[in-house]
Amino acid sequence: MDKTLNNKMPLTTEEYMDLFRKSEALLEGHFLLTSGKHSAQYMQCAQVLQYPDRAAILAEGLASQFRDMDVQTVIGPATGGILVAHEVAKALGVRSLFTERENGIMRLRRGFSLSPGERVLVVEDVITTGGSVREVLTVVKEFGATALGVGVLVDRSGGKVDFGLPQCSVIQLNIQAYEAQDCPLCAQGIPAVKPGSRKI
Repeated sequence: MDKTLNNKMPLTTEEYMDLFRKSEALLEGHFLLTSGKHSAQYMQCAQVLQYPDRAAILAEGLASQFRDMDVQTVIGPATGGILVAHEVAKALGVRSLFTERENGIMRLRRGFSLSPGERVLVVEDVITTGGSVREVLTVVKEFGATALGVGVLVDRSGGKVDFGLPQCSVIQLNIQAYEAQDCPLCAQGIPAVKPGSRKI
């Protein structure tokens, strides 16, 4: 069953893309993604999120899809999901949390916690394979809270990633990603750079 939400967004996809273009957030080159895959394009959401007015517009796009779900808390993974969680939570009028890796394991730190049955929305800036979101969903489950859905600003998988929950993205792109051994950019000897927040 397709669990993707189909409610109308406040803006069109093209209008959301224009916010990214104005912020020079779509990069071209040879990038090593958090997933370990390689790509010739990278969506650097931090470039658009540095502008509070643009961040608020994007967050409202996600919040509008979950407003009727009685969300109590919005949570995202550090670093990319922190601002997204905060802005979506602000739009929904609820609290915002973020998870962090500790010794390679995603956890709630800084005294953050969730209550059993707490209704949680998981958000992220960009997904390719959805690995970080799955780690956050595991944290939510460990606390006995209820994950209501997943919202992302940019879905690089073209809609292929399915979390088994209602989900939506502001922008859905089908950007080609390669395993290292199959990467044509590596074959050309072009050095890969890691543009995100996690160390190689």
